[in-house]
Amino acid sequence: MDKIELIATATFGLEAIVAREVRKLGFDEVKVENARVTFKAFLADICRANLWLRSADRVLVKMGEFPARSFTELFDQTRELPWSDWLPANANFPVQGKSIRSKLFSVPDCQAIVKKAVVESLKGRYHQEWFEESGPRYTIEVALLKDIATLTLDSSGAGLHKRGYRQLSSAAPLKETLAAAMIDLSRWHPDRLMFDPFCGSGTIPIEAAMIALNRAPGLKREFAAEKWPVIPQKHWLDARSEANDLLKRDLTLKIRGTDINKEVLSLARYHARQAGLEGHIHFQQMPVDQLQTREKYGFLICNPPYGQRLEDLSSVEKLYRDMASVFKKNLQTWSFYILTAHKDFEHIFGRRADKRRKLYNGRIETHFYQFFGPKPPRRKHEAEMLANDY
Repeated sequence: MDKIELIATATFGLEAIVAREVRKLGFDEVKVENARVTFKAFLADICRANLWLRSADRVLVKMGEFPARSFTELFDQTRELPWSDWLPANANFPVQGKSIRSKLFSVPDCQAIVKKAVVESLKGRYHQEWFEESGPRYTIEVALLKDIATLTLDSSGAGLHKRGYRQLSSAAPLKETLAAAMIDLSRWHPDRLMFDPFCGSGTIPIEAAMIALNRAPGLKREFAAEKWPVIPQKHWLDARSEANDLLKRDLTLKIRGTDINKEVLSLARYHARQAGLEGHIHFQQMPVDQLQTREKYGFLICNPPYGQRLEDLSSVEKLYRDMASVFKKNLQTWSFYILTAHKDFEHIFGRRADKRRKLYNGRIETHFYQFFGPKPPRRKHEAEMLANDY
């Protein structure tokens, strides 16, 4: 099979990060658009993209894109796409849809038209009138934007945030994909201490450890496309073998997670064990106003409570003032990266962020406030090596 076009879907605000991950994997012809990154790849790369993309939501196979201002146009052009190259005769192919600013605004009608068109296309190949759909799942999506229809197959199945280690959940969990993006934006390096004083069920520390150890985030889960006959099982075996070979197993990490809640810390420890990271992360029960460390330079990355409910607002604002006080006293040379939906966070925190970025935590609009600390002095041997280069 020649090169195909894949789409890595992304939460609003994370497109550039996903594009960087795509390029890092060696893919080319990368195109960044709202909520998606399109790139060219080979069949085997469906496996690598699913295994390695940390901040993307899903990996879709782009079947076709065309103008569709009428149901006739949608039906005719959908029928002409090469569905039988991908779907076997027993394929289970539900159709999902969405429509934004398009003449074809009825999503159920668009889904029904696409389903009928795919059936007609498969009839021509398999010479049968009825399809039982008892085989592997091929979720088809018809997405209409300004009268342009994009037809895709979902190769991921469950969203890529489901790494396979978080089997239990705490209240208001942070998605793994967003946690990975926050770490990427911080430019944290594994030789520095990383601290999350609101670690909850452990998502940020666990994602940091996976990044530091170069562990493919999808290594412990399955994907819908693993059951597709069109992709040889050898491609999946090779991709997983490559991911295992690239693991950095012998690193000593400095990653800490604390929380005031004893119960969620037990979840964090459980999730770290499930992820195979026991011993790489230190979890401890501690309120934020007791936070202290001997490390002079480090990264604090966190997702504190937002105070979305009016009755919680005053306690959350007190928490932010406590954060400001203890950070100023005990972490003067640290860098802070804080995600919150509170509109007046900078005012309450008492400091203007060096940089901020709008991100979405689920459906909640948040900002990622970035406060840069000073760079640590060069180590003596680094300075000597630099001097010897001149």
